[in-house]
Amino acid sequence: MDAQALICDQMQQFTMETVQLKDLRSDQIGIRTHYTGVSIGTEFALIRGKISSGPYPLCTGYMGSGIVESVGSEIDNFNVGDRVYFRGNADMRMMDGADVSCVSGAHCSYIVLNPNTTHGAAHLPAGASMETTSMFVMPAVALYGVDMANPRMGQTVIVHGTGLIGLGVVAACANRGCTVVAVDLSPKRLEIAQQMGADYLIYAEDQDVETEVMKIVSGGADCVFECTGLPEYIDLAIRLCRQFGSFVWQGHYGSKPIAMDFSSPHGRRLQMFFPCDDGWQPCRRAVIKNIAMRTLQWERCISHRIAWQDSPAIFDQINHGHNPDIIGVVIDWTKPVR
Repeated sequence: MDAQALICDQMQQFTMETVQLKDLRSDQIGIRTHYTGVSIGTEFALIRGKISSGPYPLCTGYMGSGIVESVGSEIDNFNVGDRVYFRGNADMRMMDGADVSCVSGAHCSYIVLNPNTTHGAAHLPAGASMETTSMFVMPAVALYGVDMANPRMGQTVIVHGTGLIGLGVVAACANRGCTVVAVDLSPKRLEIAQQMGADYLIYAEDQDVETEVMKIVSGGADCVFECTGLPEYIDLAIRLCRQFGSFVWQGHYGSKPIAMDFSSPHGRRLQMFFPCDDGWQPCRRAVIKNIAMRTLQWERCISHRIAWQDSPAIFDQINHGHNPDIIGVVIDWTKPVR
């Protein structure tokens, strides 16, 4: 079948293209996309080649929500009409027959996948907003890292970088009763971090981060979540930990090797955690449930809501850094063709 997809070529130009999806297999379902969330960190790392992604053209996006429209004969746990959230698309081709690298191909008007895999689909509970839950991966990634490090009530945590993953860490740690210090270069992101539960804000553009942290917690924090994904900030973030503290590599630092000052974590005798992916279904279920219950007010992190026809333009803005106020983007695929 034909569908509309957001395509990136080797020149990092974005266009909306008609693509071909393969026919539904017996172990797959077909989903009419309603919303997809944009991961500014991972998607643009793939687009720019920071993370290996396969040959161009690409279709990025790995989180969305929609309605099941077709069900394969082997599927007995989904029905036509079910509201679901999903992790990507199986495959697609351009109209000239060229393969598209689906990484993971969610930014498409129709999704075909096997739902019963680690990166398939699951049912949305009653009361869960399809728009807000389309950005479920980012808070699930955050929750997984928080669960691994297990900061306790009353402990002080530093969230170094408050993009969408960092904002998810802020919310998860605040709900645990931790004292949360948010560090970022963006006043807009820090404003949202405060709304999500941060107790202290450090504006790294004109404040010395180490000095400000020591004013809050002498000796350093119990746990530091490094969420920027930028290797140049690793040593700084490590120095913010107290002796015998914990450090979480919450960001993705790319495919190339990274370096750090060994003496700093060694002397502090730090415990380090390396979360990867989004914790799969347990973390996703918890995040979706909390969004539905309004315990996690994740809609605060959506700064831009756009029609699918306008997605190439906003992807170009993000890729070239033209709009620093873009934080969370949701693409609405229900808008009719203009």
